[in-house]
Amino acid sequence: MSKQTLAGILLAIVLVTLSNSVYVIRETERGVLLKFGEVVDPNLMPGLHLKVPFVNSVRKFDGRILTVDSSPERFFTQEKKALIVDSYAKFRVTDTAKYYTATNGEETRAAGLLAQRINDGLRNQVAVRTVQEVVSGQRDELMLAIAAQLNEVANEELGVEVIDVRVKKIDLPPDVSESVYRRMNAEREKEARELRSEGKELAEGIRAAADREVTVIDANAFRDAEIIRGNGDAEATRIYADAFNQDKEFYSFMRSLQAYRETFGSGSDVMLLKPDSQFFQYLRNPQAGE
Repeated sequence: MSKQTLAGILLAIVLVTLSNSVYVIRETERGVLLKFGEVVDPNLMPGLHLKVPFVNSVRKFDGRILTVDSSPERFFTQEKKALIVDSYAKFRVTDTAKYYTATNGEETRAAGLLAQRINDGLRNQVAVRTVQEVVSGQRDELMLAIAAQLNEVANEELGVEVIDVRVKKIDLPPDVSESVYRRMNAEREKEARELRSEGKELAEGIRAAADREVTVIDANAFRDAEIIRGNGDAEATRIYADAFNQDKEFYSFMRSLQAYRETFGSGSDVMLLKPDSQFFQYLRNPQAGE
């Protein structure tokens, strides 16, 4: 073996040894230092580090906030009604040694274990609440209770901090939604019929009141008109009487002229009277009234 070959082999060994002796922890990562699989440094700081080749090994984890998306699960409420709840949670690694021990540093395994605990927490919280409370009434309170309970369990068992738990969607099971829809439709139709019936009743009452008011107004108007007409006739009669009493002869003359005008107004009128009839008294003698 030549010296150049030996030098090349030594250089390769040195490079391999250096490459296995240096490692970098980024700002977005968390890591643990292992010695033959045993954790010897659970809190590696970001930066450049050295390790003993073939003795030590490093496991790196994502130190950012991660998301675990649980699959939709069926839960039963306090009234024994089924709901399909789809949820997710936000978490991050806090205890690297415990996280590595519990999950072997596998994010998918950690997500699966956390999703299982999320479903257990949701099952317990939904079981003590009604559908109305789960859907809207106490939804925020439900999320806070699950997050607090899950954070305690996850920190103790998995070495992660649960930052938030949220429900994405709440649905009724397919075998229940159709019957619920039919019941809701029947309730709405019943309510609509009641409203229509009440509306018709109110309309009849309003119409009857209006008709009664019209009748009363017509009666009052007719009464007032008759009173006014009677007063007018009485006043006219009084004026005629006063005028007649002032000059009875002149009044009698004017009445005769009016009778002539009405009698002979049409050329075809024919009257048969005695010549000495009083009807023509002013034509025979202008002084007849004296």
